[in-house]
Amino acid sequence: MRMMGLDYGSKTVGVAVSDLLGVTAHGVETITRKEEDKLRRTLARIEELIGEYQIGTLVLGYPKNMDDSIGERAKRTEQFRDMLVRRTGLPVILWDERLTTMEANEILIESGVRREDRKRVIDKIAAVLILRSYMDSVREKTT
Repeated sequence: MRMMGLDYGSKTVGVAVSDLLGVTAHGVETITRKEEDKLRRTLARIEELIGEYQIGTLVLGYPKNMDDSIGERAKRTEQFRDMLVRRTGLPVILWDERLTTMEANEILIESGVRREDRKRVIDKIAAVLILRSYMDSVREKTT
């Protein structure tokens, strides 16, 4: 089964999926919402994508603080994880996402993507980086 990477933000969720072998990850979309706590449509869209891509595991970016502490954003991510588990019944792995948005931004700048265009895709790229990091970690443990 495939894995899905999620970059959960206050008004967006970047989505990425793996290939069937868990070797590569590619961005799927950025789900947007008008208000942070209005998650019904966001969760419904994630469920649709889970069915479409036959997802077996979710990897959710976990925004720990640089000193490894858990701040407000991480607590909201934990609540989102709990919602995902209840709605999907799938395992949700919290994966350290520190600096992924900065790395995604650097990739887009190096690729010559204009600033206004970067805003539309940065969360999707961050989701790819989160998922790829997790998959690399799994591969390292098995070799």
